[in-house]
Amino acid sequence: MVYDKRIENRLKRIEGQIRGVMNMMQEGKDCKEVVMQLSAVRSAIDRTMGVIVSTNLEQCIRENIEAGEGTDTLVKEAVELLVKSR
Repeated sequence: MVYDKRIENRLKRIEGQIRGVMNMMQEGKDCKEVVMQLSAVRSAIDRTMGVIVSTNLEQCIRENIEAGEGTDTLVKEAVELLVKSR
């Protein structure tokens, strides 16, 4: 799979968010603020995983259709991957 620049940019933003959380902790920020930021990071990671799975699924479906193969298994595997990641 080829990962495009959008996914890389998402991960760089998440990396920045993590650094921000570390700074908040070093500054002794309130627990509530830290947890809220960690929740935002988790949400960003979940969305990034969804983008990766959906992009990969789209690519695999195209390849299977071009090869005259079915796509049911691919869709099932993608759904299972997303469910397991939760």
